[in-house]
Amino acid sequence: MSLNIAPGKTRIGWIGTGVMGRSMVGHLMEAGFSATIYNRSKDKAADLLDQGAAWADTPQAVARQSDVVFAIVGFPADVREVFLGDQGALAGARSGAVLVDMTTSEPTLAVEIHDTAKRKGVHAVDAPVSGGDVGAKNAALSIMIGGDKDVVEALQPCWQAMGKTIVHQGPPGAGQHTKMVNQVLISTTMIGLCEALLYGYRAGLDLETVFKSVSTGAAGSKSLDNLGPRILANNFDPGFYVEHFIKDMGIALAEAKRMQLSLPGLALAEQLYLAVQAQGHGRDGTHALMLALADLSGIDWKKRA
Repeated sequence: MSLNIAPGKTRIGWIGTGVMGRSMVGHLMEAGFSATIYNRSKDKAADLLDQGAAWADTPQAVARQSDVVFAIVGFPADVREVFLGDQGALAGARSGAVLVDMTTSEPTLAVEIHDTAKRKGVHAVDAPVSGGDVGAKNAALSIMIGGDKDVVEALQPCWQAMGKTIVHQGPPGAGQHTKMVNQVLISTTMIGLCEALLYGYRAGLDLETVFKSVSTGAAGSKSLDNLGPRILANNFDPGFYVEHFIKDMGIALAEAKRMQLSLPGLALAEQLYLAVQAQGHGRDGTHALMLALADLSGIDWKKRA
């Protein structure tokens, strides 16, 4: 395959049509790319099939019909299976094809996929994203990319269809390392967001009025803007799953240990999120941290007056 990637010419494959994936591939289709898709639950791809996507029964079959294969799945084990498994995308990819992992996964696995693919004449890029379901729906994701420069640049029409901030961070694995920086930042930001709202609630303040003061000052953040209103509305539907965030923090802590870094704030956040999961909120959004922190102070957040 030539690395002249363009709508109407390049065939896209997509693996994983969950909360974010369905919007992301939808934007590629809207940009003019034809798509062949695979998801473990076919019903979650029904709307995309109605819009003209083709279905494949395995990641290998997706790759056989595609020039560029994207995946955004759950855990590193899933990434390994869909790319390197017996019926994975690499098994069906032709020489010159491109594999793009947009899952938040292990930097070392990104390097392994790149090196394994290269021996077959296939390109591989790691490109995790930030922005959650809102960023995916609005094609406003931040895309953090690791891989060979010429391949990353050739994929520009695809990046532009899905994201707003597109940065090539360096060699294979650099995208995943950058996403770990992102997750470390978010982990303690979420603690601050939830604790601040709890303080305001216990102090008897009108939290929506409080938002007007704090959201535009030094304390403002995207987490406050995007998730604060959901917390007040008791809407804990996932933009990003708690169980996936715990996975990410585990990866970051393992990498920190390997690099002899002490990250006590991240370690605290992981412990708090393990409590969230233990309380049955593993499939809720990351802002469900509020429920666990409220419980520590004897507050039933969902039933607050």
